[in-house]
Amino acid sequence: MAAGTTEDSGRPARVWLVTGAGSGIGYELCRAVLDTGGRVVATARDTNRLTALLDAHPDRCRAVRLDVTDPRSIERAVEEALEQAGQIDVLVNNAGWNRIGAIGDIAPDIARAIFETNFFGPLALIRQLLPHFIRRGSGHIVNMSSIAGVRGMPAFGLYSASKFALEGLSEALLGEVGELGIGVTIVEPGPYKTEFRDRSLSDAGVTAAYQPTVGRIIDGLNADDGLSSGDPREAANSIVRAVDAQSPPLRLPLGQSAANVLRERIASLEKTLAMVSPPSA
Repeated sequence: MAAGTTEDSGRPARVWLVTGAGSGIGYELCRAVLDTGGRVVATARDTNRLTALLDAHPDRCRAVRLDVTDPRSIERAVEEALEQAGQIDVLVNNAGWNRIGAIGDIAPDIARAIFETNFFGPLALIRQLLPHFIRRGSGHIVNMSSIAGVRGMPAFGLYSASKFALEGLSEALLGEVGELGIGVTIVEPGPYKTEFRDRSLSDAGVTAAYQPTVGRIIDGLNADDGLSSGDPREAANSIVRAVDAQSPPLRLPLGQSAANVLRERIASLEKTLAMVSPPSA
């Protein structure tokens, strides 16, 4: 991978390691970084999905196979990325998985699989790269959460739980490494046009008890494609801008739906505070 190039900002080209780069926001994020002169280590379980990126940017893009649920795969991928690129400046924990359904319907092995991909995988990657960032006194960690990580959502209960966990980890992490020159950003997208929703809906079974609630939600998701109206390319550009900012934000909500959920959450907390601690006279 070529070194010494510069980004559009004029700074030396940084290296982004992006998980789940084979589709959706991850793929578009790789494109956005490359389009601005950056370098990318794109990772996926199936690296054949990264061929177009490699063909378009053979000097600044590398593909590495990575299964975020496999600790040894994580170790090998980070070793290979550092060997090929020489450094990693930005880690993007984008890989995610979900199975839509009622909390009472989802089998324990599926619940654990959701956490393995959405929480323990990012945790392992962070732990692998923290020594590298600390030695260099710089680095940025981007953790892909969701509006479901801001508000627990029916039919997305286990997914919400995994993203709540990732958000709590991210907040604590910034408190531990922020003064060491390492940034942390939590990305909270609303609905986007990606393969993720269709994969989440696959094999979604709902027992009779949950038909009036979770069943209705799943029917709505199957019927209304307009719910996933966001453009992944716009989301990717927003992430690049946030990481490039002089003071990168801890949270980056993406899309009007995400902003609305945050406002609703704030209003709910303020209402709770007013009930338990009324203003003094």
